Amino acid sequence: MQYRTLTIAAATLLLATCPLAMADEDPHAKHRAMMQNKDPAPAAEFSDIDLRNALLQNQDGQDVRFVSDVIGDNIVVMDFVYTTCTTVCPVLTALFTQVQTKLGDDLGNEVVMVSMTVDAARDTPARLKAYATKHRVQQGWTWLTGPKTTMDDVLTGLGAFSVSFEDHPAMVIVGDGRTGEWKRMFGFPNPDRIMKVVDEFRAKRQAGG
Repeated sequence: MQYRTLTIAAATLLLATCPLAMADEDPHAKHRAMMQNKDPAPAAEFSDIDLRNALLQNQDGQDVRFVSDVIGDNIVVMDFVYTTCTTVCPVLTALFTQVQTKLGDDLGNEVVMVSMTVDAARDTPARLKAYATKHRVQQGWTWLTGPKTTMDDVLTGLGAFSVSFEDHPAMVIVGDGRTGEWKRMFGFPNPDRIMKVVDEFRAKRQAGG
């Protein structure tokens, strides 16, 4: 009877501590906590961006230069995702789908959207194409992948690299390829908030700034 009592006590202790161990091992723990934050920090200007004009591939399998072909002279709305993600990435993609709707005919004309995979080892152009098609991506919204070392370097320049891609920051950046000015928003800014930053860049262009 004493042995049985000790065994039950040990099992109870194990069950009590397992959730904590699983939480520590959960690669999405930070993302789940972030998703509880409904009021992300406002857009903040940053100057530590280092755009690498690397040769990447878009969702159609075409070779493109990140800076000269994709960013170019455009106002850019960019996020960082991977296709097998089940936490933050679907939320970001849903937000971007709404931004796409709000941009309407302006998408691809002065303003472009870019989604960069943080899991280049698995996210081939074909996989990105299928994911983009699922979300009804329109012309002007480019999805990028490439050799892992190349993508890691590009992501590092953007401040979006994580050693463990599953722990990548939930982040949106908006910038002007013409002026080199960029703003970063962590978390899940709503589409109106993103559009406000886009409109700020547009206004500066119109004002000649």
